[in-house]
Amino acid sequence: IGECWNGGTATFMLMGNTCTRGCRFCAVNSSKYPSLPDVNEPSKIAGTIKKMDLNYVVLTTVNRDDLPDQGATHIARCIKATQRTSPRVLIEMLMPDFRGEKELLQKIIDASPAVMAHNLETVRRLSPEIRDYRANYDQSLEVLHYLKTNSPKRYTKSSLMVGMGESRREILQAMNDM
Repeated sequence: IGECWNGGTATFMLMGNTCTRGCRFCAVNSSKYPSLPDVNEPSKIAGTIKKMDLNYVVLTTVNRDDLPDQGATHIARCIKATQRTSPRVLIEMLMPDFRGEKELLQKIIDASPAVMAHNLETVRRLSPEIRDYRANYDQSLEVLHYLKTNSPKRYTKSSLMVGMGESRREILQAMNDM
């Protein structure tokens, strides 16, 4: 933490600490109906980022399948509030898959984070074992494709976990798929 904060970087999780999904790799609490997101979170997160005088922030979030727009509007408000209070900060949005709903992905694109990220998480073979049943390998690839196609000048990134029983060949295939 000290190295990141001293370098002007920090990560914040939006919409609370309870997810509506139950991915096997994750230590975040899960519930079918977590409490509603804090309506003041956009201004709170923006104020915290300004106070910390950060250069780069990663905004990540729990999945909120229980909300009508899965939290996309709330996330976009957090991005915009941060941009207003700290216009020089670069924002990376590590977003959920929004069940592949393009209009929700577009809300994040329209909020204009510097980097749009969505994690593939694992190789195709392990995805059903490791990820929640509402998330899948091909859906994540489609999310990444949509983000890059609809915002080609912005950075798009993803990540893979390794050490879960995948082969080198499967890792290379996942990288090629991305």
